[in-house]
Amino acid sequence: MTLNNVWVYAEANGDKVTTATLEVITKAREIGTTVSAVYAGTSGDSVAAQVGEYGATTLYVINPGEGLPGQVAAAGIAQLVNEHSPDAVLFVQSYDGRDAMARTSVKLDRPVLTNGFTLTAADGLTFGTAIFGGMVMVDAKYADGGVALIGIRPKSFTAEPSGGGAASVVTVDGFDAGRAGEAKVLERFEEEQTGPKLEEAAVVVSGGRGIGASESYKPLVEELAKALKGAFGASRAIVDAGWVPYALQVGQTGKTVKPKVYIALGISGATQHLVGMKNSDNIIAVNKDGEAPIFGIADLGIVGDVNKVVPALIEAIKNKA
Repeated sequence: MTLNNVWVYAEANGDKVTTATLEVITKAREIGTTVSAVYAGTSGDSVAAQVGEYGATTLYVINPGEGLPGQVAAAGIAQLVNEHSPDAVLFVQSYDGRDAMARTSVKLDRPVLTNGFTLTAADGLTFGTAIFGGMVMVDAKYADGGVALIGIRPKSFTAEPSGGGAASVVTVDGFDAGRAGEAKVLERFEEEQTGPKLEEAAVVVSGGRGIGASESYKPLVEELAKALKGAFGASRAIVDAGWVPYALQVGQTGKTVKPKVYIALGISGATQHLVGMKNSDNIIAVNKDGEAPIFGIADLGIVGDVNKVVPALIEAIKNKA
């Protein structure tokens, strides 16, 4: 069974569509006969070419003006849903995605299913997610036949182009964003990026409380990541402790990663963290506690003090280079 019409809220950085959006469009193509995308921004033609390559045939473009995309997009999406009655609208579980789907939910008076990592349509639209801090996996379905609003975690699916041409662009206007449409972005700050992005890196090195102190993060985690040309991340424990910024958090309430190699340094392996990285191709864990849960999913485990193991590893990598 496939759905007739599945929509995806598309996001872009500048004129480049996010990888997470392309992942969701790929899944939409699998479960829907027709795939459309809705985009709030000013790079419509460029976005149309990219979403079309991955299977979307129509791109609805909403101009957010000087406001926040998610706030304005919600009003446009609600109007479009009332006009076209799609079976489902899929959102990436991102900052703008969460904003857009929450506001769309209110405007349409429809429930929204969030934090999904599976989606099938074999026996009705079935959504899979984790509850109780990731301890229990559950499936949920919409039973009333109305439009399904669903948020998907990045890296839940693999982005695969379909070879399609550029999507047809339809400009959306005439909707009322209300007071939300009056908000204006006065200034933007873009954090300086060194090395690959955490969610897109082939190698990710993350640190936890086992590294000992905030002062140990740079010489252990960052230096090993740089030696491997990868990105560095962190467990929630050291983010909450203020050792590193939230942007580096991997886990259920942080970012989801799926690199070729994931190296966990001093991370015990709480379920909250595992949800964000357990699908990595190869997992390496270093922890002095041989009973740490992280070893239960690790492909290679090293029982030892990270303050001794990691400097030796960095030295070996540099000598080999």
